[in-house]
Amino acid sequence: MLVVMSQELPDQPPASSGGPVGPVDSSQVPRFAGPATFARLPRADEVGRADVAVVGVPFDSGVSYRPGARFGPAAVREASRLLRPHHPGLDLDPFAAAQVVDAGDVVANPFSIEQAIEQVEAGADELSGAGARLVTIGGDHTIALPLLRSVARRHGPVALVHFDAHLDTWDTYFGAPYTHGTPFRRAVEEGLLEPGALTHVGTRGPLYGRSDLTDDARLGFGLVTSADVMRRGVDEVVDGLRSRIGDRPLYLSIDIDVLDPAHAPGTGTPEAGGMTSRELLEVLRGLAGLQLVGADVVEVAPAYDHAQMTAVAASHVAYDLVSLMALSPLHGASEQTDGAQQ
Repeated sequence: MLVVMSQELPDQPPASSGGPVGPVDSSQVPRFAGPATFARLPRADEVGRADVAVVGVPFDSGVSYRPGARFGPAAVREASRLLRPHHPGLDLDPFAAAQVVDAGDVVANPFSIEQAIEQVEAGADELSGAGARLVTIGGDHTIALPLLRSVARRHGPVALVHFDAHLDTWDTYFGAPYTHGTPFRRAVEEGLLEPGALTHVGTRGPLYGRSDLTDDARLGFGLVTSADVMRRGVDEVVDGLRSRIGDRPLYLSIDIDVLDPAHAPGTGTPEAGGMTSRELLEVLRGLAGLQLVGADVVEVAPAYDHAQMTAVAASHVAYDLVSLMALSPLHGASEQTDGAQQ
């Protein structure tokens, strides 16, 4: 199910030493050399346990416009070489606070969306069943549905903050119920999400009709547009999100097109007028301390990127997600039986 990297990992203390095994030391091996894992972290098979697992899903058969997000995981991993072990914004050494690993890629059938969804769900179950929380790098946004299925199986219905230029709560596209524009409608219908604790952030751009907003509100979503972020500011937006989330288990889903194309041109469905990289990262950091049970970063399509701008932004987003998990270990989180979510 999982394909792991084959590169050797030099200069690492043995996992039996007690503390987490961190990235390759850049004072010994330059950042442009060595393993191509996320942040040059150890592979999952090189350590005895994992608190947080970064996993790729190179799948983009659910896109409705420009393809190419299947190459996103590799591009984000390459851009992540420059990440360093101390996070000054959170005053945290995430790779020392938790055992973080690169778990490789989930193999997803590029010719069958339904089978790919099943494979992603099974891969997520395998990793989370071993005790890891997942930061998943896509791939297109279709993969959020199986990831939410897996999370809800362990934690029950979750709160969701969805960063995106688009709602992704449409019913079908060309009659297809599973695409990158439908995952959160399906998730609501399947009872994976906590009513009243759902918010889109960064939405903008034209819609098919006003009914898109009516349907979205009926599903239980709140809305913070990119213009709201600009006018209200990060602190007010964060206060509103934290109030809506409460103490519920939280899933964060970040479509990189939430950023303005000036900051992230390498994506499949760009829209003008988006958030800046700084705004996105500061909103994420404002959610520190919440019970983050899973997250994804999707829709990086490197063929449309320039100077790795999009991949660099996505790598920093993934780093912040890892850091938020390392900052707030789960203690006594209730797990549902396999029959709790059908």
